[in-house]
Amino acid sequence: MTTNNPAEGAHPNRIPQRVRHTLRFRAVEVVKTERITPHLLRITVGGDELDEFVSPGFDDHVKLFFPDANGMLALPTAGPDGPIWPNGIKPIMRDYTPRNFDPVAKTLEIDFALHLAGPATRWAEQATPGQRLGVGGPRGSFIVTTDFDWHLLVGDDTALSAISRRLAELPADAHAIVIAEVDTAADKVDLPTAANVQIVWAYRDKATAGEFPLLTALEDTALPEGDFHAWVACESAAAKAVRAHLIEVHHANPKWIRASGYWRKGSADTHDSIDD
Repeated sequence: MTTNNPAEGAHPNRIPQRVRHTLRFRAVEVVKTERITPHLLRITVGGDELDEFVSPGFDDHVKLFFPDANGMLALPTAGPDGPIWPNGIKPIMRDYTPRNFDPVAKTLEIDFALHLAGPATRWAEQATPGQRLGVGGPRGSFIVTTDFDWHLLVGDDTALSAISRRLAELPADAHAIVIAEVDTAADKVDLPTAANVQIVWAYRDKATAGEFPLLTALEDTALPEGDFHAWVACESAAAKAVRAHLIEVHHANPKWIRASGYWRKGSADTHDSIDD
């Protein structure tokens, strides 16, 4: 059994840091599209408006603004109380993790998990170089120290970009366990890191009805002793179940768990923060 319940204030350096950024809205163009797996499409966008783009948090989110049916892109301006929309009309928008930003080339990679046939998926599947897309934010970042005995990363394919970024920033002496859910074995991706990492893949095509594959894989995985930070991102109900299991079974410190519902079954646009 793992333990993760130190005395209050014993590790002030482990308190996550919130960083705010100046909110900017950028119009960019598709540079390249690449099918990474049967259900994962990587789209690279670029343009001079990405100058001074920043994303220091591994699970940062940008808001993507999609063109309308006529290919017209509407972007807001930043007002004192939030975005100001031209004519009060909002486009379709969704949250995505910036997978990789190249400040020299001024390009940004975004991974699209292709499952539900929503507007973001439809746009991604037809995207070609030269098409326009809007990017807003990130508005802020949540910086988690690497100063833990080990790290747990649990997420489905919507979270693979954030997991990849976290693994890339872990030092060589770090230890991590990744539990990742995808459709089939053909949907596995490379997750390079200098750290010592155990990767457990959970497959939806092997799951029984009503089962949370991530929770099942977590229950079947032996967790080491020591203080750990747990990061969880997946469907909202699954994220709640994983978080509850970590607290009830492994006595995880709730302050060292960051759990999010990146999507919710039956909802078109959801991002839930899950805590007490």
